[in-house]
Order: sequence, then C-alpha cells, then structure tokens
Amino acid sequence: MSDQTSDEKTETTSSVSFEEAAEEKQPGIVVEFLEFLVESKAWWLTPIIVVLLLVGLLIALSSSVVAPFIYPIF
Repeated sequence: MSDQTSDEKTETTSSVSFEEAAEEKQPGIVVEFLEFLVESKAWWLTPIIVVLLLVGLLIALSSSVVAPFIYPIF
C-alpha cells in the first residue's frame, strides 16, 4: 500500500490541477466578457456596451485629423 493518505492524495491532485490552471494561457477581456454574456444570458448589456464604445470612438476621433468630418454628422 502507499504511504500517502487520502487527504495527501487530494492535496497533491488539487495542487497539480492548480498549477496546470495557472500555466494555461488566460483569455482576453473580450472573450471573458462574451463568455459572461452567454453564461449569464445578459444580452441586454450588449447595446449599452456598443453605444459606449461608439461614443468613446467619437471622442477619440474628435481630437484627431478626422474631426472636421465628424462634426457635420451632428
């Protein structure tokens, strides 16, 4: 029989799985957000995020060379 008790085996197994999980490549923020939307079925957040991204894009472009072309839109 082995010298390890069941607690030690569990501890060894969990530490190995923890180490394996730590070495895995972590997904990006966009992938994590999409997984969150699918898992929690929070699709109502999608239009809010899209509008916020578009407003941020307009703000970023308004201080660039593209600004004269953006102002006629409003």
